[in-house]
Amino acid sequence: MPVRVAVNVRFLLPGDSLEGIGRYTYETLRRLVAAHPETQFDFLFDRPFDARYVFSPNVTPHVLGPPARHPVLWWLWFEVSVARWLRRHRPDVLLSFDGYTTLRTTVPRLTVMHDLAFEHFPTGISPLVRRYYQRYAPRFARASAGVVAVSEATKADLVQTYHLDPARITVAPNAPAAHFGPLPEAAHTAVRARVAEGEPYFLFVGALHPRKNLPNLLRAFDAFKSATSSPTRLVLVGRWAWQTGAIAETYRAMRHQAHVHLTGRLTDAELTQLYGAARALCYIPFFEGFGLPVVEAQASGCPVLTADCSSLPEAAGPGGALLVPPADVAAIADALALLDADATLRRRLVAQGFDHVRRFSWDETAARVWSALLQVVPPVVH
Repeated sequence: MPVRVAVNVRFLLPGDSLEGIGRYTYETLRRLVAAHPETQFDFLFDRPFDARYVFSPNVTPHVLGPPARHPVLWWLWFEVSVARWLRRHRPDVLLSFDGYTTLRTTVPRLTVMHDLAFEHFPTGISPLVRRYYQRYAPRFARASAGVVAVSEATKADLVQTYHLDPARITVAPNAPAAHFGPLPEAAHTAVRARVAEGEPYFLFVGALHPRKNLPNLLRAFDAFKSATSSPTRLVLVGRWAWQTGAIAETYRAMRHQAHVHLTGRLTDAELTQLYGAARALCYIPFFEGFGLPVVEAQASGCPVLTADCSSLPEAAGPGGALLVPPADVAAIADALALLDADATLRRRLVAQGFDHVRRFSWDETAARVWSALLQVVPPVVH
């Protein structure tokens, strides 16, 4: 019998670029839909959807209200709207890509969990959101017949923090999108002119919020500039997210503020160019479930400086990045100076990054998710 899969696709948002969970959802789902044309996929959106996400005829889109972007609305959407839809349509499984699911169903659930940052850095989010996560995330994990973790580090965290059976957890990591690749040297000048007044630049990619450790990166960049005569700039790519007061305050206090360039969010095509022309990616968060910018940079031939904690050494691979403690501003500044001055080091990191990033593939990730899904579907179906 064919399988009917309901999918929570709240993070497939209209627009030119997708952030981490949206990217994971998009890259995995479009492969699953193509690989399994006999399967009916019901995509559950929480708002009007972009038609490009209806990948093929075996996808049926449904819009369930209310738009779920607040803890109260999260509860209403999952525990009322989604639960009601599941009772009415009885799919064989509910696949959820954002770590949330519904507790009010007997339909087997497979839930992708990206990280438990809210457990380890609870002050980095608002009190209401924190209470929702801490109340429901462990329940979602335990109620799910299977869990997908995006890294071995996240799997270990789920086992240690929520006491999940490791046999129920499948690791299916992120991967760089196909459009990331080296930029011809001749194109570097134009990119630098556009984003860094023609100078070399370090690059940060990600939403601007406390866990990304931007204040320490800005302090380290200021120290690097004060200690050297380097013309290298710092380009920050990403939207202003939440609790950005410390970031803005640090930025305003910088001695070399004029050499920091904030672009906001960029399209995939623009981001591909910025990776390709950068001196190095400087991505030093306190905690990550995976660390997608690391492998995007490696695929682009961009050297990587990242943190020595959580999943980031795993994402970077042995020798694939320069690692620093995220709380050590002096160590970050020293690493910036080393990367800026040592072309041999940059070439070595690029070569080892290329070698490592080949291990990540969205095709393989989709295959692992499908295998995990079949394990939770009742045997009579398949």
